[in-house]
Order: sequence, then structure tokens, then C-alpha cells
Amino acid sequence: MKQSSCSMQLTNKTGHYVAFKVKTTNPKQYCVRPNIGVVLPGSTCDVTVTMQAQKELPPDMQCKDKFLVQSVAAENGATAQDINAAMFNKEPGKLVDEFKLRVVYVPTPTPSPIPEDSELGSSAHSFAQQNGTSHSTMPQSVSRSSAETTKEKSSEATSVISKLTEEKRSAVQQNQKLRQELELLRKESSKSGGGYSITFLLVVGLLGAIVGYILKRR
Repeated sequence: MKQSSCSMQLTNKTGHYVAFKVKTTNPKQYCVRPNIGVVLPGSTCDVTVTMQAQKELPPDMQCKDKFLVQSVAAENGATAQDINAAMFNKEPGKLVDEFKLRVVYVPTPTPSPIPEDSELGSSAHSFAQQNGTSHSTMPQSVSRSSAETTKEKSSEATSVISKLTEEKRSAVQQNQKLRQELELLRKESSKSGGGYSITFLLVVGLLGAIVGYILKRR
């Protein structure tokens, strides 16, 4: 049992100074501060009682220790230095009040332990094993997802490349065809002895547009 403390408040409801003294049947076990003092009229004084740490508690949780609080009227202006043992002696014509207090052990509720990180990890691992899974499942799932995503992206890239290759092949074939037609037009134009015909100019313009398109796509 660890060291513990409690406090009690002494109140002077009279119109004169009151001196007090606190005694215990087990002074080695308890520390009382202050154990003597003076309470002014209409004032209060807090007294702290500290119980030293104990190796073990009684099996029945019963304690026989007691406290005795004595109080007696003091002269006006009295201080703690003016207090002596003779002031609390019972004599005819002098009133000494006594109040007895018994020590009672009160068990405190045990707080629920907070699991540490390692314990949480063990619990999670146990839960996973009970459900037929393990911690390695999560990384494997992530790896599979990444692999599938990469595979999909690769398939899309391959499809785009194939499409572009096909368009390029078609453009090349069209270009060759246009060149042949252009050659025929040139021969006809040479035979006629005139300048380039409108059809020839249109073909040249179309050819330039196609070539420019192919260069951009590459």
C-alpha cells in the first residue's frame, strides 16, 4: 500500500482564540501537519494527515489506529509558540474539549488497465488468427491491388500504341497512294504544257495536311 493523505478542517465558532493539539495512537505510522496551532475567532485551520506506506494491509481491512483532537481556550493574541502540553491538562474549572477519530481503510476502485501498444498488437493478432487471417494478409492485398493497377495501365498503354501504329500504317499507305496520283497528275500536266491544275493543288494541300498530322502524332 502506497503513502496516502487526507485532510480535516478545524473551525472556531467562538469569539476567542482556541488552541488545538492532534495526537495519535501510532505516531510512527502517521505524520500530522500541523499537530498544534491556534485558530482565531470565526476562522478555520486545515490539518493534513499522511499515512506512511505499508507493506501489507490487515486481512480483514480493520485498523485499530485512532486520533485525538484536543482544544482549549487560549489567550487573545496567542500563537503556536505559546502552546504547551500543560494547556491541555484537565483541571477543575478548565474546559478541554476532546474529539476522537478512528482510522478506516477505504478500498479504492481498481482502474481498468489501458493496454500498451504491444498488447494491442497481440490482441489484434489473436483476433486475426481466430478469424482465419493473419497480419500478412493486409500487405499482400495491397501488393495485389498495386499489381492489378499496373497491369491495367500496361494494357491501356499497349492498346493506345497499337491504335497509333495502325493509324500511322494507314496514313503511310494513303500517302503512297497520293504520291502515285500526284505523279500521274504531273505527267498529264506536262503533256498538256500548262501549269498546275486545281486538282493537283488540292492534292498537294491534302498531302501536306496528312504529313503534318503524322508528324504531330509521332
